[in-house]
Amino acid sequence: MSYLVLNNLTKHYGAIPAVDGLNLSIHQGEFVSLLGPSGCGKTTTLQMIAGFVEPTSGGIVLNGKELNKVPANKRGLGIVFQNYALFPHMTAAQNVAFGLEMKGVGKVECADRVADTLKLVGLAHLADRYPARMSGGQQQRVALARALVIKPSVLLLDEPLSNLDAKLREEMQLELRSIQRTVGTTTVLVTHDQTEALALSDRIVVMNQGRVEQIAEPYTAYEAPASEFVGGFLGKANIFTAQLARTADGQPAVRIAQALIRLDGLSIPEGSVLVRPEKIMFSPQDAGTLPGTMKTRVFQGNHWLCQVQTSVGDVLVIRQNDGVPAPDEGSPVHLRWNAQDMRVVGPARQAAC
Repeated sequence: MSYLVLNNLTKHYGAIPAVDGLNLSIHQGEFVSLLGPSGCGKTTTLQMIAGFVEPTSGGIVLNGKELNKVPANKRGLGIVFQNYALFPHMTAAQNVAFGLEMKGVGKVECADRVADTLKLVGLAHLADRYPARMSGGQQQRVALARALVIKPSVLLLDEPLSNLDAKLREEMQLELRSIQRTVGTTTVLVTHDQTEALALSDRIVVMNQGRVEQIAEPYTAYEAPASEFVGGFLGKANIFTAQLARTADGQPAVRIAQALIRLDGLSIPEGSVLVRPEKIMFSPQDAGTLPGTMKTRVFQGNHWLCQVQTSVGDVLVIRQNDGVPAPDEGSPVHLRWNAQDMRVVGPARQAAC
């Protein structure tokens, strides 16, 4: 049963729609990420849920109750901001206790809940430390504890990990997901980080220019993008124009430049197809390969990221590190991928005039 429902939610700034008719139903305990580029409407959507921005039209319903006219401080939501918004003159424990004190919770209960929540986020030993003497990750955990201690009906996260370095961000993704599963709080995350959305979410809402492009589980959104935009934004992607053809022995195939790829019983129409870089292999030359020249290769530890110049433009290839270096820059290569790794994402493109 849906717990948080956005009904045709819309916000205009003048004639410009920041959010345009968004419909979304979130189940209790679910972790949903609003993902998209800057200006896509994800933060405005979060602010409307929080009560900081008034919708132009549409409704927000939480557990059967209409929220549109409910003030932000009466909605019972927990919020973690991008800059954490901690009080510098308060210790970690005092920051976490602030929301409880505003609600009039008694001192004994307040102290117990603060202690339990700091323990939950792994900061019980830093209860008396001030924010200035904490690392970015520790400050982030205090902000999360402050949001969770009030036992919110919904936890709203506005780019909470964006200020952390790459290694700490990955660690905090694991921590955040573990904490959310432990507590079971319904959570809505705003992020422009595709990896973060894939790692944390039960479902991802991909937004573009105020509208929803796709709502799906992370694996589905990545492996079966609903549009070229989703495919290109959610991870690295190669977009090719496929034309129907036949092999020398008359079998159905698609042609992408010089590569003739057997369909092997699959049905793929003419148009734009997406192939993920990790699905493309270096291969000996034959009728099913696309020739090219290794333009750039970058070693990234567990894999090589390669850019191959071809007749249809630069093609990205991710080759897992098996102990053998990728082909040298400037060397001729041939690329192969399987028909089942192509995803149709749009009609055939028109040639430029």
